[in-house]
Amino acid sequence: MNSRKRLLRWASGIMLVLGAGHLTLLALIAWADIGGWLDRGMWAAVPLLDQGVVQTVESMRNKATFWGGPGSFAVPLILLGCLIWHLAGRGVAVPAGIGWALAAWCVLGGVLLVPSPFFAGAVSGALIVLAARKQDR
Repeated sequence: MNSRKRLLRWASGIMLVLGAGHLTLLALIAWADIGGWLDRGMWAAVPLLDQGVVQTVESMRNKATFWGGPGSFAVPLILLGCLIWHLAGRGVAVPAGIGWALAAWCVLGGVLLVPSPFFAGAVSGALIVLAARKQDR
């Protein structure tokens, strides 16, 4: 396996672990809320109607669970990881800009949410940039 492919596979693996780990941890922590969605339907997660200024604790917890889980960047991170894994297998270059953007987003998220595993995502971004540079040579 060439070094560019190895770097991209490591980057995508990190993204897959971060995204899947995020969703798994949320499922373990907030299983009662997720179970409520299954009973009442997904629309119960984030109601479309404005409830006014006073919101119930359950409503706020549902919203936090939704935006921290399926509505978060965990799902797109998993999809990006799968795409990069696939492209690496085909020998297709991933633009360095993707790596820089991912690294910037993860560093910013890590700074705002310390302690956070966001910084591990910056490693993925750096690996993508390194893989792009290896191809340019």
